[in-house]
Amino acid sequence: MSAARVFVARLAGTAVFDPVGDRVGRVRDVLVVYRKNDPPRVVGLIVEIPGKRRVFLSIGRVTSISSGQIITTGIINVRRFEQRGGEVRVIAELLGRKVVFADSSGEATIEDVAIEETESGEWAVGQLFVRKPKTSASPFGKGPTTFVAWNEVREKRSRGEAQSAEQLIATYSELKPADLANTLLDLPAQRMLEVAEELPDDRLADVLEEMPESEQVQILASLDDDRAADVLDQMEPDDAADLIAQLSDERGEHLLELMEPDEADDVRMLLSYNPDTAGGLMTTEPIIVSADATVAEGLALIRRHELAPALGAAVCVTLPPYEPPTGRFLGVVHFQRMLRYPPHVRLGTLLDPGLEPVTAGTSAAEVSRILASYNLVSVPVVDDKYRLVGVVTIDDVLDYLLPEDWRSQDEDEPVKQAEPSDETGSIPIVNGRRSGRGTR
Repeated sequence: MSAARVFVARLAGTAVFDPVGDRVGRVRDVLVVYRKNDPPRVVGLIVEIPGKRRVFLSIGRVTSISSGQIITTGIINVRRFEQRGGEVRVIAELLGRKVVFADSSGEATIEDVAIEETESGEWAVGQLFVRKPKTSASPFGKGPTTFVAWNEVREKRSRGEAQSAEQLIATYSELKPADLANTLLDLPAQRMLEVAEELPDDRLADVLEEMPESEQVQILASLDDDRAADVLDQMEPDDAADLIAQLSDERGEHLLELMEPDEADDVRMLLSYNPDTAGGLMTTEPIIVSADATVAEGLALIRRHELAPALGAAVCVTLPPYEPPTGRFLGVVHFQRMLRYPPHVRLGTLLDPGLEPVTAGTSAAEVSRILASYNLVSVPVVDDKYRLVGVVTIDDVLDYLLPEDWRSQDEDEPVKQAEPSDETGSIPIVNGRRSGRGTR
């Protein structure tokens, strides 16, 4: 194995390759075990393989490790990773911990960890990159940083003091919400709550939308009521309604009272529908325009970065008012149709005559058949007065059709099938029980 010193925070997201150059997955963390007198020993990497599954890669299966790429022997056990007692994840659990210097010169916070190969061929924690408390009164100032050896510090954990998650959040700042949700679900329960506590409201809202209901409720229960209401304000109304429906009536109503009135009204309306109907599945925030709006205006609205692709696939045209429940629903204009016409053309002339809306009481099964039959990604929902009240998107239907535990299902499928080659010496990735951890 190539000898090097590598900082773990820089390994996050690093590609893992087999000997023939095919990418196997990406590094999500480094796993170490503590030792009595020596620095912690690296036992392996946590790697995310296709299918968003995190698996264990023994350090003995790694032939080259750097901040740019990881090369393996080609054998990866695709059993879902399960953390064992005594094991510590460097990024998820070690970064952000407070340490005190052995010479009694003060304390610091771990911001990064360097691992390096020893003379005996194993990998171990080398140096720690730590930041001392700031010495200036400036709100923008930061404390000085320094490198220390493992034996020059000891960990400090005060009773009742939560471990800082700031460095972990920074390390995973580029992850998509679904990937960050999977990362949090892999953490110990207490650490998951610590990270959730320090996430910004909008980021936490995005992550909660990608989590199973049990973990959503667990995280929301750990937040004070004001913070919980702020997070619910940032969630899509249909997702917020689904989450509030899992809470007790008393707390759910209290949180609704703390939410912004407009957001709370949308959620209350969604809660009034049966969850197995179009009204229970829909979102109340489609793009709504007047018949006099132009193609240029419609395209400008669907360009918004924060808009979900399914909602940007079409705009709804109604009479005023233009907030659900709107005036009379007139029809839908698909974005592809807008692309075929000059910017000044009125959207009222481009309505799709073949797309009929569904009512709020239409069954979820019927909505699914409509989307599948007509190759749609969304369908408008109207009330008994033909006013637009929302749209059901394809992701809403998939959430309904998939089993409740679809996010955590572990299908034992090979990630990659490769035939052994005498010329390259490559070895196929195999499926089976995770064993031989840390063996050479």
